[in-house]
Order: sequence, then structure tokens, then C-alpha cells
Amino acid sequence: MYGYTGKSLRIDLTVGSWEIFDTPEPLCNSFLGGRGFGVELIRDHITKSWDSEEMPLILATGPLVGTIAPTSGRLSVISKSPLTATVFDCSVGGRFATELKKAGLDMMVIRGISRKWVTVHIDNMDVHIRDAADMTGLDVGKVNKALGNGVSKAVIGRAGERGVRFASIVFDGHYLAGRGGLGAVMGSKKLKAVTVRGDGTIRVYSQERLKKAREDVMRLLRASPSVFGEFGLRNFGTAALVDLIHARRMEPTENFRRSVFPAASNYSGYRMKLRFRTEKTGCRGCPILCKKTGHNGEVIPEFETVSHFGALNGNSDLSSIVEANRLCNEYGLDTITTASTIACYSEIEGIRPSPENLLSHIRMIGEREGIGDALAEGSKRFAESRGLPGLSMSVKGLELPAYDPRGAYGMALAYATSNRGGCHLRAYPISYEILRKPVAVERFSFEGKARMVKISEDSNAVVDSLTTCKFVFFAASLEEYANVVNAVTGMDHDVQSLLRIGERIWNLERSLNTLNGFSKKDDDLPERFFNEEGCPDENLKIPPINRRDFLDALQRYYKIRGWR
Repeated sequence: MYGYTGKSLRIDLTVGSWEIFDTPEPLCNSFLGGRGFGVELIRDHITKSWDSEEMPLILATGPLVGTIAPTSGRLSVISKSPLTATVFDCSVGGRFATELKKAGLDMMVIRGISRKWVTVHIDNMDVHIRDAADMTGLDVGKVNKALGNGVSKAVIGRAGERGVRFASIVFDGHYLAGRGGLGAVMGSKKLKAVTVRGDGTIRVYSQERLKKAREDVMRLLRASPSVFGEFGLRNFGTAALVDLIHARRMEPTENFRRSVFPAASNYSGYRMKLRFRTEKTGCRGCPILCKKTGHNGEVIPEFETVSHFGALNGNSDLSSIVEANRLCNEYGLDTITTASTIACYSEIEGIRPSPENLLSHIRMIGEREGIGDALAEGSKRFAESRGLPGLSMSVKGLELPAYDPRGAYGMALAYATSNRGGCHLRAYPISYEILRKPVAVERFSFEGKARMVKISEDSNAVVDSLTTCKFVFFAASLEEYANVVNAVTGMDHDVQSLLRIGERIWNLERSLNTLNGFSKKDDDLPERFFNEEGCPDENLKIPPINRRDFLDALQRYYKIRGWR
């Protein structure tokens, strides 16, 4: 098979064994790779508990990984979420996917629970399971140092060891499989880290066609103001969105009580570039280089992180935001859920956390100490325990990211319908509602949004299965990427055939969630968005969402999906 190694790895930590098996060709044809592989392989286990011996943790590449296809250095991590109980996948960058593919493996499937803490080491097709007693209790940075250089690393911190429901897996120091608590799944297996290196190459059907298809994508990227422009992702990273979202009056503030934060400019991409003299870095095979580091080695936070440790918690202190990001990376914590849960706690307690208190709460969550033990369950469980479930700003148990849905109605619909819970990346309607790509639409209307959200959900399921980066689609489309896929694999895809695969993945995810009790009643938003305005500014008011209009759009979405 072109684009695939044809081999995958299965590990059973209960007995300490491993085996190489053939990657099923029908799986490649029907699900492509990455997210699609994981969703299909987890289907027989989805009703098991997330910490069951039988629950797999799957790390899967796609057919484009290891090739010259732009932004192809990504990995999908799939399991059942401890936070939401939904089927869950994360797309993560760095080097791990490329090294796994070069090691000769399309994916690895980890099952079982070790009797003691272990690490897994993959060197080409040679696999070792080793004792990790000396790494237990260490933060991510110390584990990375102990594992040495020359390998790509997937590590959990103390949060994953302690079963924090939103613990992350940290790849190569600062690339995170962040959301949903997959770090807790890894911790439940007593697996502290995985390392991988490989020397192989990936067979490509036609290098000549791939070079041509790659240049078509690169030409569009270079012409895109959102990506390569003066104020775009390449220059400022995702924090380029801070000023734009603030100007649209849709920055979640003080647990979504408001949608404007006057001090947002304190942590804009421009401000951080000036202060930290940021440098470009990024994932393997990526021309965008949206990751930023400071001249002293600081890891510069992403947009969601600066916004949620900033506006969502009423905090304008940039130093504390950068430190909060560092702490989350060391503990292995999802920054969105961590910040959201602290904001929920603050509203319930009637307080506004100081920068020092914010950092203290992160430490308590990571250690599961004091109030941190309750907060480590996530905002939904915490708010329910206090008798105030409406103050958890979450959908299906997953806390909402840094786009207030009162300011973008496609985002409101996308949050509600997302299979993994409150997530901006399933449909990412911000691309057409705010960035006006590929077409400009009215953001304060549900007109046409049901079909747009459906198509975007299917499209992004393809993107996560190839596995590539959504940011490239601010400029290119599946039309260009169909040519890339065909050049790599020798398949004969067009846009519609890829979308059919995306739809297959989406519908399978939905059906798996129904097996765990989810239904259309869960396709909803917190009541706050229907009852409270976001911004009273005379120049740009952000009113509550009309619930009837929202429900009508939801019904149109179900009809377009062909669901009863």
C-alpha cells in the first residue's frame, strides 16, 4: 500500500506483551487513518469504562504522514473520555507521528493495565516495555530529560497519574493531546511515557504528482492573509486571533457572563511578540510554523490559553498567563478545561481570582489537593455537586473554548452538535463567520448554518484522518488535498468521495455516543446564552441567542444529516 507502512503495533500492558499486525486494507479504504482508524477500532469497546483493561488507547497516523504534503506531521489519539464519556480524539503535532511512521508503523493500539508504572520504547520495529519507577511522580519536563535526546516522546505528568479527568498527553515538551482527559486514560494503564524513533521512508505512488499538488497548496498558503499575512498565524501564532475576537465582542469573559474584556490587548499576539521577541517553530512538515517560543525559551501560549487564563478569569496579567500555561504543560493539563473550571468555581464562590490564586488552583488541581480534588472532576461535575449545574459552561461535559457563541451562530450550532462536546474544531465555523473563508456569512443568523456546519464536520473528520492540520484549510480546500491524497496513495478520490468518508466517521461517532446514553437532548447550550446578553455596547450589541431560532436550526441540521 502506498502512503501506509502496512504494519501496526498492538501492546497488552497487563501481560507485558506486544505484537506487530497487518494494517487492514479495508480500514484504510473506508476510514483513511488517524481519527477514522481510532473510531472504527474502538467501536466494540465503547460501552466499557474509560479505565477498563479492555479500553484501548490508540495513537494513529494518516497516509500523508512522513511525506512532503504540507502540515502532514500530525497524530490522532483516540479513546473514551473520562470527562465526557463520549468517544474522543485529539489531533496533536510535533514529531511523534512522523517518527512512528518512519519506524514502520501506521498506528499503535495500547490495551491492558500494567501492575507497575512502565514506559514503552519503539526503535524502528524493536519494542521494549521498561520499568518506570524512577519517573513516577515527576513532571513532564523532568521525564523528558530522563528519556534523553534523539527520540520523540509522549509523556503524562502528575495530573495523568492522579486521574485528573482533563489530564493531557504531552508530546515533545509542548504539543498536547489536550482535551478530554486522554492523559488520565494513559495514566490508568500505568503508562508514564512512550518514545519512538525510526529510520524508514514512506512509499509514495507518484513523487512528481505530489510535488505538483504540494505546490498548489503552498501557492494558496502564501497568498492567504490569515495564514502568511502580516497579522496572520505565521507571524503571531494563534494569538493573532485575540484582537480580532475582541473587536467582534465575542471573547468569553468571567465565565461567559460577558463577551468583551477591555484589557485583552495586554496578551495579544502583537504584545507577546514585542515582549518575548518570539521565534517561529512548529510541527514536522509544516510551513506555517504557528508555534511561538520566546528568546529565553519560553513556550508562548495559544489563543485559547491566553483568552481563558485571561478574560475568562478576569485576569489581565500576562506573566501569570504564561506561567499558567507552563504549569499546565508540566502537570499535563488541558488549559481550556482547567481555566474554565476555575472560572466556574470563582463564579459559584463569588470571587475574582488574583493571578497568584489562579496559579495556586492549577497546582491544587494537578496534585488533587484541597479544593483541587473536586475541581479535578471538571466544571460539570463540580457545578452539579454545588447544586448549580447551569454555571458549567460546557456541552456534553466538555468546557467551551474561547469563542462566545452569542457572537457567531454557526459556532453555537457547532458546539451543540459536536460529537466530543463543546469544541470549536469539529466544524470550526469561525473560518467563515469571522475570517470570511471560504465565504463570508452573516454571523448573527442561523440562515444556511445547518448545512455549513454539517459539511465542515464531515470535512474536518477527513482532515483529522489524513492526518493534517486544519489551519491549512484557511487557504486550501479538500479539492487540492484530494490531489495530494491521490498522489501519495494511488487512490482515486475527489471532494465528494472524501466527504463521504468524513460523513461515515461522523455518523459512527454519533452512534457510539448513543450507546453510552447520549441523545438529541444533549445537543444544547448552557441557558446563559439564551437569557443573558454578552455585550451592551451601543456600537456593537451582543444579544442573547433566540432559542426558537436555535432549535429550528438544529432541526434543519438533523434533516440534512438524514437522522430521525
